[in-house]
Amino acid sequence: QVQLVESGGGSVQPGGSLRLSCAASVRMFSIYLMAWYRQAPGKQRELVASTTSDGRTNYVDSVKGRFTISRENDKNTVYLQMNNLKPEDTAVYYCNAVVLVPGSSPVNYWGQGTQVTVSS
Repeated sequence: QVQLVESGGGSVQPGGSLRLSCAASVRMFSIYLMAWYRQAPGKQRELVASTTSDGRTNYVDSVKGRFTISRENDKNTVYLQMNNLKPEDTAVYYCNAVVLVPGSSPVNYWGQGTQVTVSS
C-alpha cells in the first residue's frame, strides 16, 4: 500500500509560479512511475507530467517548457514546478504512483488532490 500526500497548491495570477509536492509513504525505488494528473471542472482527468525510476520524463504538450517534474529519492518526494501559469492550468492536481507487481498487473495509487487556481 502506498499513500501519497500532496501539497503546494493555491491561487496565483497569470504568469506566476507554484511548486507542488507529493510525498510517498514508501521508498521511491519501489515505485516505477510517478506522475501528476489534473482535472478541470467538466473535463476529463489528463496526464500532465510523469517520471520513471530510470529518469525518463514526459509532458503533455500544453505544459512543455513551463512545467518541470522531478523526484528527490531520499525524501520519497516528487515535485511539479509550474512556471508561467495560465488560467487554463486551473484544475485539481493529483499525484499518481504506479507500482509494478511481479506476475500481476501494475497497481495505481492516487493522492487526494490539490487545487491550483490561476486568475487575475
